[in-house]
Amino acid sequence: MSGETNRLLGLAHEIAKVPDAREMDALAATGEQVSAALTSMAIHAEGGRARSLLGHQVKILTDDAFTKARIRAIDRTNIFQALDRGEIVVVAGFQGVDTHGNITTLGRGGSDTSAVAVAAAIDADECEIYTDVDGVYTTDPNVCPSAR
Repeated sequence: MSGETNRLLGLAHEIAKVPDAREMDALAATGEQVSAALTSMAIHAEGGRARSLLGHQVKILTDDAFTKARIRAIDRTNIFQALDRGEIVVVAGFQGVDTHGNITTLGRGGSDTSAVAVAAAIDADECEIYTDVDGVYTTDPNVCPSAR
């Protein structure tokens, strides 16, 4: 799904020069939702039991800084209920929800941030991240070619 967020943001900028930040978050979060659902379907297809959970279903509570929200708390109840039912839990990263129920996104790198935050919230022994980039950069290498 590499490039999906960029594609979605490009669509928004075709419609409005400066799109509304709240609506940008609602749009950008859909890429991760698609990935989580498809991953759960793939697990089902292989005979496993899985459940995708979105930011509001896990209850990843954030502030209301659209497009660059910060995680305030994570309610692990729904994750553990699914695990107790023998399901593999696939959490959509990059997103949360503010106190008003608005979808928020964590900005670039937010998927990795949410993976680590969820791992910490459930007291995981480890958190493995598989990514399509070479490593951690000083800035976005797509924007700044001199990134190290």
